[in-house]
Amino acid sequence: MNITYLVIDIGTQSLRASLVSPKGEILAFSKQTYETPYVSPEKGFAEQDIDFYIETMAKATRELASRYPEEMKAVVGMSVLTFRDSSVLLDKDKKPIRRAILWLDQRVTRLPKMQNFTWAERLLFRFIGMSDAVRYNAERTPTYWLMEHEPENWAKLAYYCPLGAYFNYRITGNLCVSAADCIGHYPVNFKAGKWYGPHHPKQDVFHIPYEALPPLVPVGSKIGTVQEEFSQLSGIPSGTPVYASASDKACENFGNGCIEKSEASISLGTACTVDVTDSVYKEPEKFLPTYPAPYPHSYNEEIQIYCGLWMIRWYLENFSSEEKKEAEERGLRVEDVLNEKIRSVPAGCDGLVLQPYWEPGLKRPNAKGSIVGFSSVHTRYHIYRAIYEGLAFALREGLDEIVRKTKKVPDLLVLSGGGSRSKELAQILCDVFGIDSMISSQVESSTLGGAMAGYLACGVYKTPEEVKANMFVPGQILHPNMENHRTYDRLYKDVYVHLYPSLAGVYNNCKDFALEEMKKTQQK
Repeated sequence: MNITYLVIDIGTQSLRASLVSPKGEILAFSKQTYETPYVSPEKGFAEQDIDFYIETMAKATRELASRYPEEMKAVVGMSVLTFRDSSVLLDKDKKPIRRAILWLDQRVTRLPKMQNFTWAERLLFRFIGMSDAVRYNAERTPTYWLMEHEPENWAKLAYYCPLGAYFNYRITGNLCVSAADCIGHYPVNFKAGKWYGPHHPKQDVFHIPYEALPPLVPVGSKIGTVQEEFSQLSGIPSGTPVYASASDKACENFGNGCIEKSEASISLGTACTVDVTDSVYKEPEKFLPTYPAPYPHSYNEEIQIYCGLWMIRWYLENFSSEEKKEAEERGLRVEDVLNEKIRSVPAGCDGLVLQPYWEPGLKRPNAKGSIVGFSSVHTRYHIYRAIYEGLAFALREGLDEIVRKTKKVPDLLVLSGGGSRSKELAQILCDVFGIDSMISSQVESSTLGGAMAGYLACGVYKTPEEVKANMFVPGQILHPNMENHRTYDRLYKDVYVHLYPSLAGVYNNCKDFALEEMKKTQQK
C-alpha cells in the first residue's frame, strides 16, 4: 500500500515527526531537540509557552514535506501524541492565558486540614483510607495555586485543557480530546470515557470548573481535518484527517506489541511504568484508575515510578565526577563507564536495597526514598547498581498488584524507552522478574504505537491483532539468570516489600519535619 500515516510525538525534551508505513517502517523522521525544554520562574517550577510546541511541530513537518514530498502527499491521517499530566489555560477566545504548567512542575499549595472539601467529602475520604492521597493530589493540582497566586489569570479562564486538546484545536479548529489523553490531574471517569459530574467529589479534588473542561471524544474517532491555515504553517496537506489519540505512554505500550494479559510493557524513561492491557476495566491499586488504550474497549492497568531513571541523573550529578573524566578520555558516555563498574558488584548489592521514592506516588503520598543495608563493603558503585535493582523491585511490586487483578502472570516483559538500551538494566529486570524479556526493536515505540492506532482508526486494519501482525517487529529476547533470580527473589520477599510498612511512620515524620523547616524559611 503506497500510503503513510503522520505521527507527531511531543516529548518533554524533544519533538519527533514521523511518516510510518502500514508495515511499521518509519519512512521519514524529523527530530527537533528543544534548546530550552522548560523555564523555571521559581525553583521547582516547569513551564513552557504552549505555542512553542506548535512552532516546533510545524518546523518538523515542514522538514518532512521538503525532504519527503511524495511520502507527505500519501498521508491518510495523522495523530498528535503528547506527554501526560500537563495543563494549558485558555480564555474565551481560546487563546493561551499563560505558559502551560508541565508534569515536571513541583509547585504545591498547602491545604490545611483539607478545608477546601465539604465535611461529607472529608468523612468519605477518611472512611476509605484515602485522605492523605486525596490531599496530596489536591495540593499538586495547579488550579489551587493559580487561584491563590494568579487570581487575575484565573478570572480569565474559560477552558482548562490537557495539552492534546489545544493541539487538536490549532490543527483542526475543534477543541476536544479523548479520555485516553487526559492522564493526570483531571476528573475523568476512564471507564465511561466521560468527565465526572459537577457535584462528584473528584471535582473538588482537582477543583477544575466543570464548564471549563473540553469536550471528550472516543479514542480513535475523527476529530476533523487539517485546516488551510495550519497547512500553510506546517506543510501538512490541507484536509488530512486527524484522529483522537491516547497519551504517549499508552501508544508506547501498543508499539511494544502488548495487547494481551500475557504480555507486560515496561517503559524505562524519566518516569518508569509497568502496564498490562486488559479488555475489562480493573483498578490496579485501590482507587488508582486504569487508563484507556489507544483503541476502543481496552485498558492499560499501570503502576508508575515517578522519578524512574531521573535517579540516574541525580546520581551522575552527585557521585560521578571521576567517571565523567574517564568517559571523556575514552570517548564514552558516563553511563557506559558506570555500567562497566557495576559488573563487579554481585546481584543483590551485598545486601544494599534501595526504595526509589525520590518522588512519591498516589498510593503512598508521604513516602520518601531510602537506602538500607549499608556496611563497610559498599561503594558508590553499589549505590548505582542499587538504583537499577530498586527500580526493578518497585516495578515487580507494581506488576504483582496488577496480577492480583488480572489473575494472569505475564509470560513476557517488553522493555522500551532509553533505559532499555542499557544491557545491565535490561538483564537486572529480567532476573528480578524471572520472566523472559524482549528489548523493543523500535527506538520510537510510542511513534510506532501511534501509527498502529492510526491505521486502526482510519480502517486500514480492523483489529489490534491484525495491526500487530502487520506492523510489530519482535526484538532481542533475554532469558533470566535463575541463580540471580533466586537471590533477587529472596531479597524482594524478605526485605524490599517490608520496607514501606516498616518506614511509613518515619516517612511521615520526615515530611512533617520538612514542612516545618520550609515554614521557618518562609517566615525569615
